Formats: sequence, C-alpha cells, structure tokens
Amino acid sequence: MNFTQSEIRILSPSYILSPHPMIHNTLSAARERGHKLLAVLVDPDKTSRENISTLAAYAKQGKIDVFLWGGSLVNEPRADHYLSILKASIDKPVVLFPGNMYQLNDQADGLLLLSLLSGRNPDLLIGQHVLVAGKIKQLGLATTATGYLLIDGGRPTSVSYMSNTTPIPADKPALASCTALAGQQLGMQAIYMDAGSGALNPISPAMITAVRNEVDLPIIVGGGIRNGLAARKALEAGADMIVVGNALEKDPELLVELAEVFERPATF
Repeated sequence: MNFTQSEIRILSPSYILSPHPMIHNTLSAARERGHKLLAVLVDPDKTSRENISTLAAYAKQGKIDVFLWGGSLVNEPRADHYLSILKASIDKPVVLFPGNMYQLNDQADGLLLLSLLSGRNPDLLIGQHVLVAGKIKQLGLATTATGYLLIDGGRPTSVSYMSNTTPIPADKPALASCTALAGQQLGMQAIYMDAGSGALNPISPAMITAVRNEVDLPIIVGGGIRNGLAARKALEAGADMIVVGNALEKDPELLVELAEVFERPATF
C-alpha cells in the first residue's frame, strides 16, 4: 500500500521520520502538531571530536532535534572529516547551513538554501545559487528554500562582515515582517531570522511576533540565545525552531537548561 507524505506523518509515532525527511517537512509537521524544535549549529572550524561526542550524547537523550552544519569560514577537509564523525554518532538529521557556495557535502541530510533577503547583495540573493545549482542537483541534496533575515544583534558579526550587508535594525519589526512576507510571496519555504554568531542580544519577541503574524511559514530563530529564558521568549513569540551554536561552544551544559524549556512548554 502506498501512502502520501501527509499520511506517513499521521501514521508515524514521531514527526521526525526515519529516514530523515527534508527539513521543511520536519518543520511543517512539527508545527502542525504544535511541537517546537531545538537545533544545534556546529561550526566545523570550531568543533572537535570531544565536542561532537558530547553533543551526540545529548542527542541520544532526546535533547536535540536537528543539527545544522556550517560557518562563515570552513576548512573543507576538516569539515568533511568531522561531518562523517557526527553522522556516525547520531540518528538526528544534519542539515547544511552554508556560509558560502563551497560548503556543500553529500553526507548531509539536506540543505537550507539561503537567500539573504534582508541585504542588497545580489550575489547572496541569487548569484551564488546559480553557480552551485548544478552541483546541488548532482549531489542529490534535498533543499529547503529559506529566506534569510539578518537582524541587528548589538554588534557587527561574521555574517554581516562576510555578506557585506547591513542587518535589519532591531527596533524595526515592520521592516522584518514585510521582508519575510515578500519572501513567502516569492516562494520561500521557511524564514530564518538570525542575529548572527556571537550577537550581544537575541532577536526581540516583538520582531519575531511581527514576522509570525505576517507569514504562514516555519520560522527559525538564532543568534544571541544564551539561556533558557531567551529560548522561551523566542518560542512564545512564534519561533518554530531555535538555533544555538556559539553559546554551546563555551558551555555545552547549556543544553540541559534548554531541554527543560522544551519539557515544560507552558504557553507555546
């Protein structure tokens, strides 16, 4: 008997299926069921075998739903090596979060195909996508068209420097919501709101809510989330998945605090 993807989600005991679906399907299915997701961003240039082992242990305890893989600057041989270690250590989806067109790897379960909507750099809006379209097809990577919104997190970040773009001001939620809405109208499958690695401040609940009220898409929020309170505020404001990276590099035990937020959803 053949089932549609929607029927499979209903029949499955979990909204994260095996083998791993496209991240868009994972996000959409979780949102339909009212579940929130926690993603960990692993920077290949900053990780280690020990760090991967620690994260894998937490993943096996059910504290991590998705792994994102990428960074602004990535050493390709190192990234390939550590990605193979991560994939061998976990049974969670690993999705590429590429900082540039060279960060593609067929070991991953999918690719966030980011289009930087908040900036005015045509290279990151469509230029690099044209250059790697054939390679993505050749690698067989499942893509999720993602509207990427860089939000001011209180200081310049690697993303703003490398992309040569100005973030959306933190006090301009209407600008963020209109940008996200334009992304949905252009056919994006998800919106990623990012304050950038090492941001001083997380994205405000007011800005997340403004975007949530305008778009009917999964919303991913990252940057500046250093504690359970910031995570809870983002989720209550409308984020479907939060992403933590830089903070975990300094303190992997933060995952315990974050897991408690998801175990006690309250008003999500």
